[in-house]
Amino acid sequence: QVQLVESGGGLVQAGGSLRLSCAASGRTFSSYAMGWFRQAPGKEREFVATIGWRGGSTYYADSVKGRFTISRDNAKKTVYLQMISLKPEDTAVYYCAAGRLAGITSEYDYWGQGTQVTVSS
Repeated sequence: QVQLVESGGGLVQAGGSLRLSCAASGRTFSSYAMGWFRQAPGKEREFVATIGWRGGSTYYADSVKGRFTISRDNAKKTVYLQMISLKPEDTAVYYCAAGRLAGITSEYDYWGQGTQVTVSS
């Protein structure tokens, strides 16, 4: 079992930055790939980024490539999403998830409760 708690969301102006954190509990955190997804009102949850269990493999959605960086610290059982050059279209609830290195929700077994990111124009 893995429990996930996101933090770091908030309100930021376009062009600004935020860093999201996802703290995990459970003994098996380091054996999972970790992903970030987001869901805007009225839209389906969409893939943002994923990182392998060692941190050596990372993949991003085209919409965030070059602006967002995913990283993890297995000793701290935490995964991060550094976001720069934020745009209003990045506004969504951001979720972290633990599972397999993939870009689809069905490959992830555990989910956090989400943290709101709002980017004003």
